[in-house]
Amino acid sequence: MMSRFWLWAAALAVYAFLYVPLAVVVIFSFNDSQLNAAWVGFTTDWYAKLFQNEEMLAAAANSLSIALLSSTLATVLGAMAGLAMHRWRFRWLPFLVLTPVAMPEILLGVSLLLFFRQVLDLTLGFFSILIAHITFSIGFVAIIVRARLAGMDESLFEAARDLGATPWATFRRVTLPLILPALVAGFLMSFTLSIDDFVITFFVAGVGVTTLPLQIYSMIKVAVTPEVNAVSTLLMALTLTLVLIASRFAPDVLKART
Repeated sequence: MMSRFWLWAAALAVYAFLYVPLAVVVIFSFNDSQLNAAWVGFTTDWYAKLFQNEEMLAAAANSLSIALLSSTLATVLGAMAGLAMHRWRFRWLPFLVLTPVAMPEILLGVSLLLFFRQVLDLTLGFFSILIAHITFSIGFVAIIVRARLAGMDESLFEAARDLGATPWATFRRVTLPLILPALVAGFLMSFTLSIDDFVITFFVAGVGVTTLPLQIYSMIKVAVTPEVNAVSTLLMALTLTLVLIASRFAPDVLKART
């Protein structure tokens, strides 16, 4: 009995450590104070000011554009990689596809920075961020698609071929409908990873292009105002919503994230 009590106590302590700071961020986004050092009163003015901040709106537009484009391309390329890993079991293919997933973000960011500048001589900006986000998102989509294919009955594909279906017809009529939930989950996961990425984006953003996480970072260097709490709350809500939707389409998507 005592062991169960201490187990529950430890679990509650861990969850409190994880989620109480998030709750504080949300609560203080409604604080009627400039300094945000102590609770003064309730207000929603910070959300109104947030939607009147042109720099914040521009950063949000950049983040949404990059997230949508990178997620779409990463879903297509990741689906191809997942199919290839499932059907042709080359030893080097999983290593190439999944390395960006396992690589530390700071190492991947520095590597991409050196590649863009020293190899391609590319001006850092919107395009470099887009390529970087596609790079680290492909592996997550491939993992989800591969997991979905691993649980399928191979006799379905064999039956389609026996009935005279071409490879393209088999993919369009059998494979694609079966992996569609995984594709949706992969897209949502890629969108989530892209829109809240900071470390890799920090290295490849260059001058003149700011995403939402970079804009939040520039704001907290001065002071943590309730406006920072407000934009953090909205970003947190969007991220959690997309992760929950993705987990509904593919139950193993959260395991793939870790």
